[in-house]
Amino acid sequence: MSARTVLQQADIARALTRISHEILESNRGAGDLVVLGIPTRGALLATRIQALLEGIEPGSAVVGSLDVTMYRDDLARQPTRAPGRTAIPAGGVGGRTVVLVDDVLYSGRTIRAALDAIGDLGRPRAVRLAVLVDRGHRELPIRADFVGKNLPSATTERINVRLAELDGIDDVTISEGADG
Repeated sequence: MSARTVLQQADIARALTRISHEILESNRGAGDLVVLGIPTRGALLATRIQALLEGIEPGSAVVGSLDVTMYRDDLARQPTRAPGRTAIPAGGVGGRTVVLVDDVLYSGRTIRAALDAIGDLGRPRAVRLAVLVDRGHRELPIRADFVGKNLPSATTERINVRLAELDGIDDVTISEGADG
């Protein structure tokens, strides 16, 4: 199965830099920002975004991770998943702007689960969504506020995000083989 590269390391870096600036602009600064990544690759991207935000406005956003495994509505269909790590920064999410970060936005079900999980943690002032790739095919009325790359794809194609921290390389490829 051959994979076609659609984003390379420099493209990903530029997209994350742009997303970071857009987050600051839409929030009118970094006050009360909480960046929560959805494990696994969303959490890695959230850490990168927080570092970029810190470089633009020191002392700005805090970062954490939000495991949504037990909030998913497709646990019966999916292979057994081990719950990931949830790490909420000190001060929680109440009254703050939460930026959820994930690698690929597809059906919207993961984000719906994340919204349920956040609701159990407190009541944020606002929740925004940042994704590296938006591939379409939504099943729920969810859209990203900040998108690295819109990548329309067939449902028979698979979007593969690899990040250096986990995979040794930064790239996004598209290949045949339906997503799960």
